Amino acid sequence: MNDTLVTLVGNAATGVEFRETATGGMARFRFAVTPRRWDREKQLWTDGHTSFYTVWAWRTLALNLSGSVSVGEPLVVHGRLKVREEEREGQHRTFVDIEAVAVGHDLTRGTAAFRRVMRGEPALTARVGRAERPGTPARPEGGTGPDGPDVLRDPGDSGKPDGSGTRRSTGRQKAGQELVSAP
Repeated sequence: MNDTLVTLVGNAATGVEFRETATGGMARFRFAVTPRRWDREKQLWTDGHTSFYTVWAWRTLALNLSGSVSVGEPLVVHGRLKVREEEREGQHRTFVDIEAVAVGHDLTRGTAAFRRVMRGEPALTARVGRAERPGTPARPEGGTGPDGPDVLRDPGDSGKPDGSGTRRSTGRQKAGQELVSAP
């Protein structure tokens, strides 16, 4: 396969638009990349010309993007470069798209909390909104759980009162315990 693979570092310029299709989920968002250079004469960093790309994602990556990325967040995008040329209303236009293979937050500019999504649990990719009750602090975007922050809990315990649900150990925790992050 002769695809051109690129890795871009920049910011989400728009929110992620997610759509269900016949073959699975599809997501897209605009991505801004601005190079920074050291100006020796002025002795300071200067911004170069900003380039914009449309990032496309499919299936699981699309669903996870829709629950993980907001406008302005720093990202690293890796994928296939696609250049389209179109003529609209007598004007020749060039579009540069990235068909994403992997997308992640840029950890040189902040921290992130990873949550493994198990098949059949789409609620784990939903963005956490405002608190449900007045006076209750909003949950952090990173992770949630019913037992409080950094709680060790039995992997068979779903946190539901009836004890239903199953959890799978990732092999990184001690056997029989799982670290759960909460509000």
